[in-house]
Amino acid sequence: MIRQLGRYEVIGEIGQGAMGVVYQVKDPLIDRIVAIKTINLNLAEDEKEEYEGRFYQEAKAAGRLSHPNIVTIFDVGKSGDVAYIAMEFLEGRELRDILNDQRHLPIEQILDLAAQIARGLAYAHEHDVVHRDIKPSNIMVVRDGHVKITDFGIARMSSASVRTQTGMVLGSPKYMSPEQVLGKVIDQRSDVFSLGVTLYEMLTGQVPFMGENVNAIMYQTLNVIPAPPSMLNPDVPDMLNFIVAKALAKDMRDRYQNAREFANDLRACRDTMPRSKARVDLVGGHRNEAVQLSEAEHGAQRTEIGRPGTDHLGVDTDDSQAVATMGLSPVFDSTNATMRLAAMTTSTDEVEALAKTLQIPRPSLDEINKAAFIPKKSSPLQHIVPLWDKVQLGQQASQTERIFGNNGILIFIFIVLIVVTVIVALVVFKK
Repeated sequence: MIRQLGRYEVIGEIGQGAMGVVYQVKDPLIDRIVAIKTINLNLAEDEKEEYEGRFYQEAKAAGRLSHPNIVTIFDVGKSGDVAYIAMEFLEGRELRDILNDQRHLPIEQILDLAAQIARGLAYAHEHDVVHRDIKPSNIMVVRDGHVKITDFGIARMSSASVRTQTGMVLGSPKYMSPEQVLGKVIDQRSDVFSLGVTLYEMLTGQVPFMGENVNAIMYQTLNVIPAPPSMLNPDVPDMLNFIVAKALAKDMRDRYQNAREFANDLRACRDTMPRSKARVDLVGGHRNEAVQLSEAEHGAQRTEIGRPGTDHLGVDTDDSQAVATMGLSPVFDSTNATMRLAAMTTSTDEVEALAKTLQIPRPSLDEINKAAFIPKKSSPLQHIVPLWDKVQLGQQASQTERIFGNNGILIFIFIVLIVVTVIVALVVFKK
């Protein structure tokens, strides 16, 4: 095993990547643990030029992106025949391993993960970077439930020096879009399709396009409409079936036109679902029906409270819909408040009945007035009738209503007419 890469001290091997080995290393200059991805350049001259170019393209593509859901690149270099990229060390698991352990994750948790991926892709796309290889093995989930998109090794940049030749297929067959299969020019909508395939697998435990070989998979990608996820997982709501179908549309024009639209629909779908405490420890792999909110979720909630215009997934919303929260009095008590409200809005008998039901004493006049707004002497609203007088008038009105019923006014008028008629008749009779 390599012991030194440039100034970095190799601690151990993390795993094998598609283009080389990934190591855990220490940066002695700032005493920081980082991950280094390498590629062995001991290749034929023509292969070496292409692979080295694509490798540095990954560094350039990912290095210009600064987003919570995209791995952070620190450095790039070369040591002998080994080129390397230093990036943040992520303590977590690949989504691939998580899906291998858990056939069905809770739907809400799936929506959280997919929305985070979509947000990261939206940011990359807005900076002219298309990932081209979105799949579970390129998604890392760290201990706080946060998602990181990795491996921009075959990403296309508008300024890239390495161009994909016409007809050349790059990517993983099961997750490729139809236009990738055909070797056509692609854009951000291809990443949307690949995320749709990943989402389908997260919901159902299987990819939508399967076959015995690459050709069979590609044929299905081009021609087969997969079954709705709810047919394989009854917990999937109808709205999510439509979201997946739109993401997997064969024609790019029928697909989500950008990843941000995708993320917003995932958020809207979650908002329509009943809240559940069922979560899976994605790193440990254990289901916990009453697990506490992760630090990521706590942070998201703080974001929601502190910054109008974002939701619990961090998706931008209309600032005009932001609602300021109102503080409650320190002496507020829901039961007593209910009683005070009843005393101010209903009859004495009904208040007494409510007090017996709640098994608390009926509020006094002082308690009610403390809860109500009563103008001070210096207030320009002194002429307003004190609230308790209004309560008494309301109680009198309620008593009148009990006497006459719901149509008390009509009955009262009718009685008045009868009395007037009798008086007129007596006067006429006397004459």
